Amino acid sequence: MALIAISASAFGAMAIFARAATASGADMFAMLLFRFFVAAMLLLLWCRIRRVRFPSRRQSLHIALMGGIGYVGQSLCFFGALQYAQASLVALLLYLYPVFVTLLAAVFLHERLTPVKLGALVLCSLGTALTVGGGEGQPLGMALAVAAALIYSGYIVVGARLTWGIDARATATLVCLAATVSFGGMAAIRHLQGLPLRWPPEIGGWAALAAIAVCSTVIAILTFFAGLQRLGAGRASMLSTLEPVVTVLLAAMLLGETLTAGQWAGGALILAGVLWLSARGTSANA
Repeated sequence: MALIAISASAFGAMAIFARAATASGADMFAMLLFRFFVAAMLLLLWCRIRRVRFPSRRQSLHIALMGGIGYVGQSLCFFGALQYAQASLVALLLYLYPVFVTLLAAVFLHERLTPVKLGALVLCSLGTALTVGGGEGQPLGMALAVAAALIYSGYIVVGARLTWGIDARATATLVCLAATVSFGGMAAIRHLQGLPLRWPPEIGGWAALAAIAVCSTVIAILTFFAGLQRLGAGRASMLSTLEPVVTVLLAAMLLGETLTAGQWAGGALILAGVLWLSARGTSANA
């Protein structure tokens, strides 16, 4: 439980670190390239120390495509949303992804939509309507946050098939390597267009970038998988709902963000729907 709580807190703090890096002068592409490059190098080192076995070339290529396209798209939408909407609002809307996963799994993996799943969908839909309609946050930022949740859902559903039986640490490493290549290519194209990466001029900005890569990526991933092995998917997913709570609390304390009463109610409905879905899923699998 402690490992999952650490993971959720580390993931939840990423939006705050991103805001700090942006305020220091770093642009989105610099943040993402730094994040995935540092994370890939550290994960490669960890896999070598732990002697993690990597999949075949064909499987590795499939995972790399999944990371280089799916996870890159999700990251661009998430970090883009932070430019136009409150970190707390983005975090709450991103947490729609478990319900999107349920719907996509029903369509593409032919999983049954039970009354529990439909009930969670209704709760999250009502929560989204209240959260988006609460009056705070630019429409583009909220749309990007929902897009990030939807892309992440597709990434998870595809990944469930492509990564079956593969060590999760190897998967995370390959995804980060592929994302590094993708963002490196984007950076090169932008440079040719006269849009070089903007890096922070002060040490505080570099500390924020390092926190995104080390704390909110490497530590978050490794502690999640370590906790997952001990708790199982159901309880791990329930505890992971700490993530948006951490973001909302940190955003209030450090960024002075506030949510309207409608957005608080919407966020509560989204988390209630996800918790109900996770709790009933755990009971069904017990």
